[in-house]
Amino acid sequence: MSKPPTILVFDSGLGGLTVLREIVKARPDAHYVYVADDAFFPYGHHGEEEIIARVVPLIGELIGKHHPDLVVIACNTASTLVMSHLRKHYQVPFVGTVPAIKPACAKSRTKRVSVLGTRGTVQREYTRALIRDFAQGCEVTLVGAAELASLAEAALHGVEVGDREIAAELAPCFVGDRDNPLARTDTVVLACTHYPLVMERLVALAPWQVDWIDPAPAIARRVADLLGPPGIEADAAGAEMIFTSGKPHTLSRALVPFFGGRVPA
Repeated sequence: MSKPPTILVFDSGLGGLTVLREIVKARPDAHYVYVADDAFFPYGHHGEEEIIARVVPLIGELIGKHHPDLVVIACNTASTLVMSHLRKHYQVPFVGTVPAIKPACAKSRTKRVSVLGTRGTVQREYTRALIRDFAQGCEVTLVGAAELASLAEAALHGVEVGDREIAAELAPCFVGDRDNPLARTDTVVLACTHYPLVMERLVALAPWQVDWIDPAPAIARRVADLLGPPGIEADAAGAEMIFTSGKPHTLSRALVPFFGGRVPA
């Protein structure tokens, strides 16, 4: 039996679990190493050069230790900064996460799209270039949510997060005449992988119905394309969860659904 591929999924915290969940569906045969850089979380509170200086050597250390066949950077903030550096320094295939502006604008019927991300992601030139290249005549509203990633992470940890806090982060996404479906935002890009952790809350608190664009399924398809057809699911294919802070955690039960039913070591 051939050895299952190892896929390393990296994020600033637990948001990348929403990407991992889709990749596991596409490649149930793989061994997964999920790394949460909680010692540096949240990335949105750090400068660009700080993030590059942190992530590039850290990924190198992880590659040296785990020998992955492919690395997924499941973080918009990191991906918009470090992908070119990673590909220059390391030979492993990389898959990044960037705001799904192109499919959102192609899908929008009212031509009003909002991009909900961290302040760093929405301010970055990379994001603005995506809008220039792919807006397709859409009016794109950039919304930098200061605390939504932290709120989503807290909710996964079992901390009670109030509706008012989430609604305040979400409100600027909804632009236009709320009484006229043809003259208001109809599509919201989730430009941070943490946000799908509270997807049910986002839908419930939205002032009107919109299409939510989550990049995770597209990332999973890209991973599957790069690795090729899956082999036979092997008993050796397991899962590991690593926190860079080294702090103990009690999330095993909450994490199982993201790892396709496996309990991460």
